Amino acid sequence: MRSEEILLIGSGPMAVDYWHVLHALGRDVLTIGRSEAAAQSFRDKTGAACVAGGIEAYLEGVDVIPASAIVAVGVEQLARVARLLLDRGVRRLLLEKPGALTEGELAALTRRAAELDAEVFIAYNRRFYASTVAARDLIAEEGGVRSIAFEFTEWSHVIEGIPKAEGVKSRWLIGNSTHVIDLAFHLAGAPSEMCNFTAGGLAWHPAASVFAGAGRTEQGALFSYQANWASPGRWGVEVMLPTRRLIFRPLEALQVVPIGGVATTTLEIDDGVDKQFKPGLYRQVEAFLARRDDLLCPLTEQLRNWAFYKRIAGYPEEV
Repeated sequence: MRSEEILLIGSGPMAVDYWHVLHALGRDVLTIGRSEAAAQSFRDKTGAACVAGGIEAYLEGVDVIPASAIVAVGVEQLARVARLLLDRGVRRLLLEKPGALTEGELAALTRRAAELDAEVFIAYNRRFYASTVAARDLIAEEGGVRSIAFEFTEWSHVIEGIPKAEGVKSRWLIGNSTHVIDLAFHLAGAPSEMCNFTAGGLAWHPAASVFAGAGRTEQGALFSYQANWASPGRWGVEVMLPTRRLIFRPLEALQVVPIGGVATTTLEIDDGVDKQFKPGLYRQVEAFLARRDDLLCPLTEQLRNWAFYKRIAGYPEEV
């Protein structure tokens, strides 16, 4: 049997953001947290119920479960929780990025979802920013991206002090920087050829701290990227079209430079829900609930892109 509730797994800040969106959309939500302390924090921030004890205890004690779920737990728990839900009968999942800690975990989850004919999507909310919505329209008007450049510099001085489970920081590019990389490939197409260079390394990210590369996408656009986690910088994407350049910096805003000019103009965008909720989350959840899947990232796409992410990061094959 199935319930019409949305099952929300997790009770941290991201789960709180999801609850606010689901509540605004008028959906009944059943939230499952792990510790009583985290569940109480969720209750305090939302005024809503949260069942403590973890997903395993919840599944053991019920006969009727929701048909759809949103999983917002730590990176190291994503694949395991998703597998538990699939095995119990949930057939539609929105899974926080990157979906797993390793490629092997993601591949196993992808196979299991296919066996069960389940629909599982990775939650890259930057695809649903108002700035991205506006950019897609402009890109379509001009016949597609001609070239694109992006930067995914991370603030290592901040990240090094953030407590995370073992293995999460050493895979930070896949776990966090892919917000930018996914957005770039979403707009311009997946790579068909690519050259990658890395240098340096950090105590918490030994693979590399400096990244550069270039290539061509399946849609024919040329792309380049760079990032230096040991130097100041910020996320950004620049899209080159025949009559204008689109600049996402910050990603929530869209600036335009017309051909023949150098001055930037900030485009007016319909970003009301991005200001009311965590940017991109409202449109993403709305699309998931309405089964408008064309802009969501399915497991198969994430698994394909994982190989690109490893090359960009300089990770070993087993990551």
